[in-house]
Amino acid sequence: MKKTKVRQEVLKMRFEEVYDRFQKGTLTTEEASELLGISVSVFYRKRIRYEEEGNEGFYDLRLGKISPHRASDAEVERITKLYEERYRGFNVKHFHEFACREHGLRYGYTWTKTQLERVGLVRKSKRGGDHRLRRERRPMTGMMLHQDDSTHDWIPGLGHNVDLIVTMDDASSEITSGFFVLQEGTESTFQGIKETLEKYGLFCSLYADRGSHYWTTPEAGGRVDKHNLTQVGRALKQLGIQHIAAYSPRAWSFRADVWNASKSLTEGINLRGNNDSGGC
Repeated sequence: MKKTKVRQEVLKMRFEEVYDRFQKGTLTTEEASELLGISVSVFYRKRIRYEEEGNEGFYDLRLGKISPHRASDAEVERITKLYEERYRGFNVKHFHEFACREHGLRYGYTWTKTQLERVGLVRKSKRGGDHRLRRERRPMTGMMLHQDDSTHDWIPGLGHNVDLIVTMDDASSEITSGFFVLQEGTESTFQGIKETLEKYGLFCSLYADRGSHYWTTPEAGGRVDKHNLTQVGRALKQLGIQHIAAYSPRAWSFRADVWNASKSLTEGINLRGNNDSGGC
């Protein structure tokens, strides 16, 4: 028996006892409502139906009926196929935004996330999570910049994925550099740093992942070697810019901002056929 049906049966048994005491005048309307865990208005409606129809009038008529708002199987298949074929790699939030704007999706974020999790297209997130440990932003612009890439089929008709390289200020989430390349690497890292320096001047620190163009990592997934520097590491040291490696999930809390940056940078690209490739 479903949980809603069980709760309905329990409430029915309690209601008969409370209603009898209410009729005898030993309970007020407020007290009866509190004992049943319902509002005064709900108790009033249930009391009227109970008096008119007896036990049959007590049941919720919605139980056992398919909701008129339920999505059709064809709509579920359309949305999951759309994600799989065109938006794989997007997080659910941004896929939902694009699907609503570009593809006429009428259902909410939670519905979309549930459908994608059900067919295994996105991993089911644990309750709570490391995002609750999100660190505070830097208090002033220029104190820390982030650099990250986003690989996706950004340019329809190109036939392959490209990398969107975003450099962003931690304090304000302002994009200091953004462009497309075929593959991220040392050259794209230097281009993002160069564009930022030319427009905004010297900054204090750069926060980035542990990719091989940023750091030397002796063991996969392990600590970086801060003595055996890459070209990027040596350049940052000469400029007096602190290089910070990302380790923990909370260190990646800024990725949501990078995705927002990616969305704003690609706002002008028509996902249905614009072939403007930006920096590619």
